[in-house]
Amino acid sequence: MVEYLRILLDARFAKMDERGASAVEYGLLVGGIAALIVVLVFALGDNIKALFQDTCSTVQSKAGSTSC
Repeated sequence: MVEYLRILLDARFAKMDERGASAVEYGLLVGGIAALIVVLVFALGDNIKALFQDTCSTVQSKAGSTSC
């Protein structure tokens, strides 16, 4: 009987270990995605800004507005 309880406790602790490992993996995944977004913003930021400025200027000229 004691052996059976030890096996159940070992299985329960193994599940807890797996939950912690998956949380770390998700954390690394989120960190990697955030780093990728930061790199893309710095690499393409000027191009995206110019694209939005061109769009704003076009809308401004068509609408007769003075500000974007």
